[in-house]
Amino acid sequence: MIFAPIGCLAAVLLLLTVPLLFVLLFFNLLSFSFGELGLSQSTALGLIVFMLLGSLINIPLTRRRATYTFPDTFRGLFATPPPQHSGVAINVGGAIIPLGLCVYLLTIVPSLWQVGLATLIMTAIAKALARPVPGRGIAMPVFVPPIVSALLAILLAPEFAAPCAYITGTLGTLIGADLLNLHKMKRFPGMLSIGGAGLFDGIFLVGIVAVLLTALA
Repeated sequence: MIFAPIGCLAAVLLLLTVPLLFVLLFFNLLSFSFGELGLSQSTALGLIVFMLLGSLINIPLTRRRATYTFPDTFRGLFATPPPQHSGVAINVGGAIIPLGLCVYLLTIVPSLWQVGLATLIMTAIAKALARPVPGRGIAMPVFVPPIVSALLAILLAPEFAAPCAYITGTLGTLIGADLLNLHKMKRFPGMLSIGGAGLFDGIFLVGIVAVLLTALA
């Protein structure tokens, strides 16, 4: 009984340490992925910070006022329902910054036709797999896009597989899953944010995981 407080304190410290270790592992994987793209450690760290901060910012592209939804409860009859809007926004950390990185990588890869062909194939696959889901946006299998992007990069551009995988995964997912399905999302209420889940959005994670897979191949 004398050592119970010490045991409880150790358990609390362990519970606090495990999430921290996962966060550090996540940041190490991000830094390693950006390093495979030829970026310096300081540049990689800067991108990670800007993506984290940018994930909080959504820039509206289209916005229109939707109809009111009146509550069906007696109490709600005396309350003014909040206005609802629908439209499309783009997330800074989850879409704009990854797109900017793709533009930079396109200027340094030795050949563009392999990247273009891989992106075209990835776009067609993403379009076939993506499904609009009301209240969630565009849904698609998590592991298929990065695996396909990595395989396409290894097969078509083995000399520069890492940047090809990142470009293919990011642009292919953005164009095939999001942009080519925007017309379907107009039927659903609410704002659709491209890359709106920030670092955990498919557009971001597909590119990072694809680079990791090419490094392990």
